[in-house]
Amino acid sequence: MSRLECIKNGFDNQDYSQRQITTLLAKTKIDRSWSFSEKTRKDTAYITHGYHRYPAKFIPQIVSRLAEKYTREGDFVVDPFGGCGTTLVESKVMGRPSIAVDINPVAVLITKAKITPIDPWKIEKEFTTLQKRLETYNENTKVKAPEHERIDYWFRPEEKRKLAFIFTEISRIADKDRRDFFFCGFSNILKNCSIWLQKSNKPTRDFEKEPSEPIKTFLKQIKMMLRGNTRLFELLSEKGYLKVSSKVVCADARTIPAKDNSVSLIVTSPPYVTSYEYADLHQLTALWLEYTKDLSDFRKRFIGTSSHNKKDLELNSSIAENIRKELLEKDKKTAEEVSTYFSEMNQVFIEMKRMLKKGGKTCIVIGNTSLKGVEILNAEVFVEQLQNLGLKISDIIKREIPSKNLPSVRDEKTGKFARITDKNKIYAYPTEYILIMEK
Repeated sequence: MSRLECIKNGFDNQDYSQRQITTLLAKTKIDRSWSFSEKTRKDTAYITHGYHRYPAKFIPQIVSRLAEKYTREGDFVVDPFGGCGTTLVESKVMGRPSIAVDINPVAVLITKAKITPIDPWKIEKEFTTLQKRLETYNENTKVKAPEHERIDYWFRPEEKRKLAFIFTEISRIADKDRRDFFFCGFSNILKNCSIWLQKSNKPTRDFEKEPSEPIKTFLKQIKMMLRGNTRLFELLSEKGYLKVSSKVVCADARTIPAKDNSVSLIVTSPPYVTSYEYADLHQLTALWLEYTKDLSDFRKRFIGTSSHNKKDLELNSSIAENIRKELLEKDKKTAEEVSTYFSEMNQVFIEMKRMLKKGGKTCIVIGNTSLKGVEILNAEVFVEQLQNLGLKISDIIKREIPSKNLPSVRDEKTGKFARITDKNKIYAYPTEYILIMEK
């Protein structure tokens, strides 16, 4: 962006004070063109985007618009919090090589399946073979079901047995890409086949729920995915992008496998301070695919959790320091969690700066929330941290969120996902920012 454009948009490449940043974001008007409210479920779930449900994912149209504006074909794109692979899918279909990192193995599995175009003839042949084997199931079929108290907590014996049979048959597939494809489908049916309260992202049992029949549900899921794979394969073939590199790594966002000064664009939606909830939300897959045996240990992997080391926290933001002080008056544990979160996000930003080219952009999609009655100004803190690391504001976009795959309410006291019926509920996500910073 030129100096003239910066001035026109309210940004003149200067360093902004804490107060100026807060005022700047408060005065930013909603840009309804970025809300994509006209987009249907079909529009946002095109090609492979609809493979698997995922909480708080951003829509592909955000990524494609940013990539169109700030990159050219062949430019390198990175997502440090890869989630379910939206950035990577969009980058691939636009001819941009890309890398994503995510600490969650469930997210990595989903992403691998979504970004890997498989020859439709080969995957459909594999499916036909698998379907025939699954249809041989009866009550006398020998099945080795997992022995785990948390699996028994969520699944009735009949569904558990059938799921174990599906799992075993998928495991027999030799080709890893095809095997991951089917495991992704298997992962997405687990909630339906359990007594997990379907309309709640908060892990809650519904003893009146009639779980879906696993084999029929699985076959239906895979047929949907096969259509998505075919569309992706054909689209990439038409454009000559089948060979465009797209890679996802199960790793910490503070260690991204990208060279210094090599990245043109970063597009990401970081986790919120309560991100250990992702471990809870993905526990069924994590348990079935044996990514973990201990849920509490699984939670510890996620950024900003209370189990992380509190020593030598570098917040690099006076706004974050003020939030910390305010929280300390309310609840020490929450103050530590938030401080840890902002410190670790600062470390991620250091890594982002390292790999960005001169003039490269980082686009961060983030909203604000509250904990213990204290406003958690994530967007303002991130702008200040990035600015203190040497990046400049290029643009700030404020968008409405017409729909988000998260409950619209959080508990007023804890800030955690709330049941719709909770008395302490607060509405937390009507809008969010896209922070565009330039190196």
